[in-house]
Amino acid sequence: MELSPFVTIRRDLHKIPEIGFQEFKTQQYLLHYIMNLPSERIEVETWRTGIFVKIKGENPSKIIGYRADIDGLPIKEETGLSFASTHEDYMHACGHDFHMSIGLGVLTYFVENPIDDDVLFIFQPAEEGPGGAEPMLESETMKKWKPDMILALHVAPEYPVGTIAVKEGLLFANTSELFIDLKGKGGHAAYPHQTNDMVITACSLVGQLQTIVSRNVNPLDSAVITIGKITGGTVQNIIAETARLEGTIRTLNPESMVKVKSRIKALVDGIQVGYGCEAEIDYGCMYHQVYNDEKLTREFMDFTEQSTEVQLYRCTEAMTGEDFGYMLKEIPGFMFWLGVASDHGLHHAKLTPDEESIELAINHLTNYITYKGKKS
Repeated sequence: MELSPFVTIRRDLHKIPEIGFQEFKTQQYLLHYIMNLPSERIEVETWRTGIFVKIKGENPSKIIGYRADIDGLPIKEETGLSFASTHEDYMHACGHDFHMSIGLGVLTYFVENPIDDDVLFIFQPAEEGPGGAEPMLESETMKKWKPDMILALHVAPEYPVGTIAVKEGLLFANTSELFIDLKGKGGHAAYPHQTNDMVITACSLVGQLQTIVSRNVNPLDSAVITIGKITGGTVQNIIAETARLEGTIRTLNPESMVKVKSRIKALVDGIQVGYGCEAEIDYGCMYHQVYNDEKLTREFMDFTEQSTEVQLYRCTEAMTGEDFGYMLKEIPGFMFWLGVASDHGLHHAKLTPDEESIELAINHLTNYITYKGKKS
C-alpha cells in the first residue's frame, strides 16, 4: 500500500528531532517543502527557527490561523521503528512530527483550493521549552498578520483513531517549571557532624512540598507539584555540599499558581533556617492555561458532530501544559485532542502514534477551515 505523502513527511521529520530554538534542520525541511509549492498565493516569513506562511484568500475579510509546534524532546527513542530518530538522545515523543505533517497537508490543500479568507500557518519552535509562543506573538510578522481566530491540535495516545476530543473553556492547566538549588557544607562521610548534608535537606524539602497540595489548596480545586529529578553529591563517601531539585507545578487557575508559589517560598525559607543552608528558587518558564473560546469551540463541536469520518468526544480538562495558551490569551480560538491510539503516552520513549490519524486530521481541518473561510 502506497504511503500518504504526509505520512512520509512525518517519518522524515521524526528522524530529525531538535530541541527548542535549535530546530535548524526541521526549519529547512519545512521551508524546502513550502518553497516547492505554487508561489502565486503564498507569503513566507521566518522568525528565529519558526515559520509563518500566509495563503492569500480570494476575497478576504479575516485571517484564520493554524499553529503547529516543531520541536522535539531530550529523550532517547526506544520504538524500534525503521525511521527512528537519527539524533541520539532526542525524539519526537510528543507528536510534533504529526502536528507539522498535518499542518503541511492543510497548507497544501489551501494553496490548491483557495477560499475567500486568508489562512495563516504558524510553525512554532520551542513549545517544550523555553517557550516559543509568547515571544512569537510579539514578532513583527505576527503583528502584521495577526489572525482573527486560531486553532491547533495535539495528539492524544489514549483516544482511538478517528476521534476528536475537546471542550469549551479550560482545557489545559497553568504550568511552571521549578528548580531549587541547595548549598550547605560538604565533608567526609565518617564525620557528618562537621558537615551540612544537602541530600538530607533535599529529601526533607521534597516531603514538605507534597503538603502544599494536600493542605494549602482547596480540595475542590486542582494542583500538582512533581519533583522529577534530584541531583546531589559526587561519590558515596562524601557528604553532599549541594543538591538540586527539578520539577513542575500545574494548577487549574492562575490564583492557585500564585498561592502554590507563595507556599514554596515559605517552605524554602524555612529550610534555610532549619537546615542552616542557602537556597535559590528558579521558576524557569511558565505557560498560561489553554482556555478554549466558548462560541468557536461549540461551533467546531457542532461541525464535528456532523462528520461521518470522525467521532466527537467531550473531554475534561487536563493538567497538561501547552504554550498555545499564550496565543489563545490574545486571539479567540481553541485546541483539540486528536486520537492516535498508542499504548505509550506522551513524552514516553516508546510513543508510536497511529499514522492513519494524519489524513483524517487533514481532511477534517480542511473541511472546517473551508466552512469558516467561505462567505455565505
